Amino acid sequence: MSSVRIGVDTGGTFTDVVLVDEESGRIVTTKTPSTPANPADGFMAGVHKVLEAHAGSRALDAVSALVHGTTVATNQLLEDRPDGTSHLGFVTTEGFEFVLEIARQSVPDGYGNSYFWVKPPRIVPVHRVRTVGGRLDHLGREVRPFDEEQAADAARWFKARGVTAIGVCFLHSYANPEHERRMRAVLEREHPEAVVSLSSDVLREYREYERSVTTLVDAAVKPIMRRYIDNLSERLGRPFSVMKSNGGVLSAAEVVHQPITTVLSGPAAGALGAALIASTAGHPSVITLDGGGTSTDVAVVVDGEPSLTTEGSIGRYPCKIPMIDIVTVGAGGGSIAWISPEGTLKVGPRSAGADPGPICYGRGGTEVTVTDAHVFLGRVPPHLLGGEIPLDVAAARAGVEALAGRLGLTPERCATGILEISAFNQSNAIRQITVQRGLDVRDFPMVAFGGSGPLLACRLIDVLGLRAAIVPPDPGNVSAFGLLTVDVKNDYVRTYVARDPSPEVVAGILAGLEAEAAAALDREGFTGHVYARSADLRYYGQAYEVRVPAPDGPVDAAWLAEVAERFHAEHERLYGYGYRDDPRHAVEWVNLRVSGIGPITRPKIARRPLQEDEPSPVATRDVFFEQWARTVIYRRADLGAGAVVRGPAVIEEYGSTLPVHPGFTATMDDYGNLVVVSDDR
Repeated sequence: MSSVRIGVDTGGTFTDVVLVDEESGRIVTTKTPSTPANPADGFMAGVHKVLEAHAGSRALDAVSALVHGTTVATNQLLEDRPDGTSHLGFVTTEGFEFVLEIARQSVPDGYGNSYFWVKPPRIVPVHRVRTVGGRLDHLGREVRPFDEEQAADAARWFKARGVTAIGVCFLHSYANPEHERRMRAVLEREHPEAVVSLSSDVLREYREYERSVTTLVDAAVKPIMRRYIDNLSERLGRPFSVMKSNGGVLSAAEVVHQPITTVLSGPAAGALGAALIASTAGHPSVITLDGGGTSTDVAVVVDGEPSLTTEGSIGRYPCKIPMIDIVTVGAGGGSIAWISPEGTLKVGPRSAGADPGPICYGRGGTEVTVTDAHVFLGRVPPHLLGGEIPLDVAAARAGVEALAGRLGLTPERCATGILEISAFNQSNAIRQITVQRGLDVRDFPMVAFGGSGPLLACRLIDVLGLRAAIVPPDPGNVSAFGLLTVDVKNDYVRTYVARDPSPEVVAGILAGLEAEAAAALDREGFTGHVYARSADLRYYGQAYEVRVPAPDGPVDAAWLAEVAERFHAEHERLYGYGYRDDPRHAVEWVNLRVSGIGPITRPKIARRPLQEDEPSPVATRDVFFEQWARTVIYRRADLGAGAVVRGPAVIEEYGSTLPVHPGFTATMDDYGNLVVVSDDR
């Protein structure tokens, strides 16, 4: 009987794979280089590799579930290629053709004022926008009938110009999707090869600009996602699931219809995996730091649950789908060190990626990266993946020396400076997710994972004043492990703006949302359904809302009062004030939400045997911290619970390395996590 579950996370540099045998509880991890030209090649290589390591066979017969974390759907938007959306068109209500041009008045951070900011190109230029007559009011009542002839003209116009992905967003279609569905029928008749996304399917929520852009992003990534899923399904010959950015998974057959939900799927899995590992070890609230080859992703977990947001973005495009609140910074192992026109040292956000990779990979890379700096300083071994990928230490040294010469620095100071800048880039991302959200970073330990995540853990403890850094076992595979810890989850929303909400109307909307959720879970094969309700509320006159959980049970006056009380409390927690007892500030309901959840059985994290003796190093190596010194090297697999390693030291394992700086101590806890603390605290 099938009892093996596999998680595969495709990153910019490596594809990480975790296998869990549900009968024995055995967990097998491995990594393989990513294949950017065709990510499916790296995926299949990783699956075959982990199966061989587990049972000596590449056969998929014993696999009961396979879950994938990928950013294939959004790479073309994140890379911001000029041709990334050239196939995309937009249909909207007559008179609203400039909704994308008007956008929002806010200027991105870092420009000081709007004088220096140049408006970026729209996701769809105005010459590829078509309008159709017909109008609904905010309650979904028809004001003017849908113009079938104009709709047909628009469809033929797109077909004649080779526009093959079309987003449709009509005014107030969140209240009534009828006109959008009629537009889709016209497109299917007149332009059958086009891929179409309706705003009433993607985001049934008010605010026309955000709904329009979210719908267009979905339409833009549908063709590439469908090709990728079809290719992978054909090569696997079996169903599989894909991680969503809301912290759930969905079958590949379903996800092709809503590809936008997969943005940040890998980082979301990492945050969930780290949350489970930390809470098992007695740390329910943590900061998670996922350091990869291209970027670092940080999130906050409070009481075992990562924070969620609907104010996220894909590159420069706002996307209001529910997603785990993650801040990404271009500070990974492959981030390139460069000299600015002013002559100062900079690091990232450009990355050497997997191809050609850092200089030390020996694959043609010519620019110094963060990994090269670590190699030069002796903080990582002269090989990766247990010897599978040898590193060219001499080439890294030559690259660092050349860059140092251009800067007028010693090679050691140059390499240390590269790592210091990278650490400060990561610390700024952590401050953004904590301090800017009213949280004290010193209240949280940090879970550092990913291939490069643990490398700067000691510096981040110093820079941020963190209580501790927790490095899980196999840190490079935490995101892949996280894929095996998540439930099937779908989110549904309806806008309902009211200061005096009707219990009957609210109950009807929630019932409809739960019915949609039930239908989706039935398609996924779940008989036991769990529903999580929430609502977005605000004080009358405010522009944005606060989301609060809503209780189960019948909707009556007491239910409405309970949700309002939760809003007052959350508003006060977030902003320091509330108007609970001030009748001049009415509470306004805006959106009602339901998440449909199909629960799974999570893998158990086993305790480690106690280490009775003092841990013994396996080697020594010259490592530079404050100065060059012969430093002890430990193999993590040799350490048991209670083992203590005092810096300076380096702890190595298959997929990652932890340099323990002078003045720091790493202790193995009962679950195999290395807990790093400063000796000064």
